[in-house]
Amino acid sequence: MSDDEPLPTLPALKSLSRLSELRPIIVTDTREVTPFIFTRLPSVRGTLITGDYGILGAEDLFMVERKSLSDMVGCFMGERERFTREMHRARGFRFARLLIIATEDEIEYGAWHSKFTPKAFRSSVSAFESRFIPVVYAPTPEAGAMLVEKWAWWFARSLVETCNDLLRGSTPPPAPEKTA
Repeated sequence: MSDDEPLPTLPALKSLSRLSELRPIIVTDTREVTPFIFTRLPSVRGTLITGDYGILGAEDLFMVERKSLSDMVGCFMGERERFTREMHRARGFRFARLLIIATEDEIEYGAWHSKFTPKAFRSSVSAFESRFIPVVYAPTPEAGAMLVEKWAWWFARSLVETCNDLLRGSTPPPAPEKTA
């Protein structure tokens, strides 16, 4: 194709009208040992490059990394370099969250088996959040699952809205009416 030739039309989006009948499907990484149980959106198991949860068809755009309190302490103490690399990769996603399953009381009382203090925990979380991705807490796995479902639905909706905007913006305007 030469520079003076018009560019081709966009590829057809088959079944675009069916989007109003569909819901996003959550992908749970195959390495997730105790996966969330989703009740409001369908889910499948699959291998994700980064994170524990993604959206089928948007795996490179949406990710949630889930950590228990003891996992998070382990990431800060012995696995910090590996975890830092993972969080660095997460920055490339349009939507990325670090979801820690813990309550404020569990953090305040240092509910883990380590000399890592609650103050050191909070400082490490703040440092990672400022350098990488937002951190969100959920008190239970059930509450965490509901957050992932909510985020996945709203993110998928924003993608559909973007496609709709592109479709509206690519539609040629109606021809002007002829006046006599």
